[in-house]
Amino acid sequence: MPEGHSVHRIARQFAANFVGHTVAVSSPQGRFAADASRIDGRTMVSSKAVGKQMFLEFDNGLWLRVHLGIYGAWDFAGDITVDPTIASANGRMGQTNQRGTDPAEERIEDEAGENSLHSIGAPRRTRLRMAESEKLEAEITVFPPEPVGQVRVRLLTDRAVADLRGPTACEVLDPAEVDAVIAKLGPDPLVDDHAEAEERFVSIVRRKPTPIALLLMDQSVVSGIGNVYRAELLFRARQNPHTPGKLVPEDTVRELWRDWVHLLAIGVETGQMMTMDDLDEESYRKAMAKREDRHWVYKREGLPCRVCGTHILIEELGGRKLYWCPKDQA
Repeated sequence: MPEGHSVHRIARQFAANFVGHTVAVSSPQGRFAADASRIDGRTMVSSKAVGKQMFLEFDNGLWLRVHLGIYGAWDFAGDITVDPTIASANGRMGQTNQRGTDPAEERIEDEAGENSLHSIGAPRRTRLRMAESEKLEAEITVFPPEPVGQVRVRLLTDRAVADLRGPTACEVLDPAEVDAVIAKLGPDPLVDDHAEAEERFVSIVRRKPTPIALLLMDQSVVSGIGNVYRAELLFRARQNPHTPGKLVPEDTVRELWRDWVHLLAIGVETGQMMTMDDLDEESYRKAMAKREDRHWVYKREGLPCRVCGTHILIEELGGRKLYWCPKDQA
């Protein structure tokens, strides 16, 4: 399932390529035809993400809400312009600021396609998939291309098209309904006031008997954290995942929130869930190119901990795989 950084990147892709344009909305699959007709031919006026959910606003006051879930993905095609805020003129975010501030610096591609937006600011007629893994596919020769697979909804302008397949949720809502959905979500560092969001997160966690590992995955507690970030945040805080939230020291809870702010910013900027800081140049290049070289514990079960050498454990918790070090997180 895409984590928060991916959904924010997708929302920014819509902001760069669809906002301000008249959009033809259809449902090639047919299952979304009725709702598609409610926003067909309208102008998209805004695009935003809150955690794992995205909201596209149209000039008739209606919103398209999408939750990709486990199987959902967007395919973009056409003259795609990468959102310049994804790669700012100030260089890469977080720990990567150490590595220089030249916006033309060589971009390191992930071998599995986790990041693929490599032609910063340069429109190209191409097809681009955005989900948990983003893969840049072959350039297209006909626009718009024929839908591929079971496309729930197609958004088409005169120069770009976005096809959605396999979402958990896809619906048209009015403003009150959007507000009701967002009200049920926990704070998102890229949406909410930082001070208020931190206090809200700390307050919720500190009164819950639920294990902290489950609380971090609860979207009503904090928005956007999935299995990868959950495991990495807990290791970076050296926090036992089974400790009830109310027993986690307040300083640690605040550290978890502030580290989520830090890692989410890096994820949006680079397209990768980079969770290791202060790497030398060779290690950084390896980590950006290969996922197993940029995480502390995620999917490293049975391998020695990078800090203490103890074998990383894996277990089922709340129906999801949990990775952790039994010594450093004792």
